[in-house]
Amino acid sequence: MKIVINLPDELKLKEEEVKTAAIVKLYELGKISSGKAAKLLGISRIEFLDLLGKYKVQISPDTEEELIKDIENA
Repeated sequence: MKIVINLPDELKLKEEEVKTAAIVKLYELGKISSGKAAKLLGISRIEFLDLLGKYKVQISPDTEEELIKDIENA
């Protein structure tokens, strides 16, 4: 699916910034996992979790548990 959004030029946003913000918000709402979000952005899961701090979004409890398990299994 492709979504087209017309934004005023004075916002001076790049397409990638809007895409990132939308994906972060979908994660925050629990609509997608951190892994799926990372894949959509073309970055690692760790990079995505780090990106959440920029947007002041907390890691969900489910993601935190998965991350702890990943670290224990590493």
